[in-house]
Amino acid sequence: MEGLKCRKPDLKPIEITKVDNDREGIAEEEEEPLSPASRLFHEPNFNVYVIAVIGCKTQVQPHIVKANLEHTLLKHPRFSSLQVTDEKNNKEMKWVRTKVDLDKHVIVPELNRSMDSPADKFIEDYIFNLTKTTISKSQPLWDLHLLNISTSDAESIGVFRIHHSLGDGTSLMSLLLACTRQVSDPEALPTLPTMTKKKKKKQEENGKFWRYVMAVWWVIQLFWNTVVDVLMFTVTALFLNDSETPIKGRPGVEFTPRRLIWRTVSLDDIKLVKNAMNTTINDVALGVTQAGLSQYLNRKYGGRKKDEETTQFRNNLPKNISLRATLLINIRPAPGIQALADMMEKNSEAKWGNWIGYVLFPFTIGIRDDPLDYIREAKAAADRKKQSLEAIYTFSIAEIVLKLFGTKVANALSHRTIYHTTMCFSSLVGPPEEIEFYGHPIAFLAPSSFNQPHALMINFQSYANKMTIVLSVDEGTISDSSQLMDDIVESLKLIKDIVLSRGLNV
Repeated sequence: MEGLKCRKPDLKPIEITKVDNDREGIAEEEEEPLSPASRLFHEPNFNVYVIAVIGCKTQVQPHIVKANLEHTLLKHPRFSSLQVTDEKNNKEMKWVRTKVDLDKHVIVPELNRSMDSPADKFIEDYIFNLTKTTISKSQPLWDLHLLNISTSDAESIGVFRIHHSLGDGTSLMSLLLACTRQVSDPEALPTLPTMTKKKKKKQEENGKFWRYVMAVWWVIQLFWNTVVDVLMFTVTALFLNDSETPIKGRPGVEFTPRRLIWRTVSLDDIKLVKNAMNTTINDVALGVTQAGLSQYLNRKYGGRKKDEETTQFRNNLPKNISLRATLLINIRPAPGIQALADMMEKNSEAKWGNWIGYVLFPFTIGIRDDPLDYIREAKAAADRKKQSLEAIYTFSIAEIVLKLFGTKVANALSHRTIYHTTMCFSSLVGPPEEIEFYGHPIAFLAPSSFNQPHALMINFQSYANKMTIVLSVDEGTISDSSQLMDDIVESLKLIKDIVLSRGLNV
């Protein structure tokens, strides 16, 4: 890669077999088996990695980062353990504590300051090349790449690459945040916004009978929605496939490298739409994504055709496009930042592990006369999913299949279900205040993943007064990812402008 003089080649994954209990650096008393979900992430077609890009406002000091990792992240057993195959116990995989050599995990490439390519493109290409490789199983499955290169939105970049078997995305992001502190108070951990319950409507005060009727109706809806969702999950795993569109990956897409791009927008703009339409930030993110996908696919199907007398695009979309996103939901509450910080500092316990259920979220693709309809449709779909136990039941189904038929069949079920949908979607809440990573003020956070059986993953990550939108794409399927990003960002701007023009923000 241009601008990169020297970089250690990644080792090919190897299987580790425990043969010597006295092996240096390994403590047998720390052994525990991998969870079923963690084992699934070691299947060749489901070898998923979480990637987290951290933009810093200052040049990063590698020696400071290493010194702090020793006392924080390495205290977490998953980040200081090998995943060992025990040949004597039916090839069961176990976590085995080991001594960590940080020089193998913290990579500081030597950069050519006179590189010809723009810094932003260089970072994109660097991460693109990272997604071509895996981490050797002879060491804990994570690494951190520190690049002192000034980009359009940061003075330096850190790239965490973490195998998904170490934990779900939400827990991993919480763990990384537990390694940060507030800029305004270097001793204080970041905070996360909490959901505030809406005030009860006056109708609920009309008597016990009305509350009883509403409770019964809620249970009926919950039961019905869950039955429908579980049936949809089952038929999706068996045969129900999304429409073939320009963003749906081809077979084997999980083995291709990924292009990561991100764009930061104003969180205040999203909050303005949220408050005007009485929704949540997640609803707005889903609606904006739905609008952006509709515009992008409309262009793909018909080109950017404009009438002589109008500035609106023609509707070139096929009818009844089926396009769903797979949402991986941690059905166990994620450990809090404080609990994870205490675990690293005081060796206390915190809940951890991949307890993942699936939610299949439908996007309604079409050209709307009123762009606010995208938000309304997304809110309606999200509200319905909230009244369903889909994630819990899909997790239970996967657990039963795994116990009865083994990892291979469970992997086939998971892979087939995810591949039959079009994309992944995630929306994560970050701290509302500015934070620093071992003394380095953070400009933005951009999480994503690669090696999943989708050609597209979209992540929304809030931080301070910003929202970073992240795309992870297979370039063989989506060659113009910047255009897709433009359509999503422009959709947010259009929706915000309409809210302002109609005075809905008052």
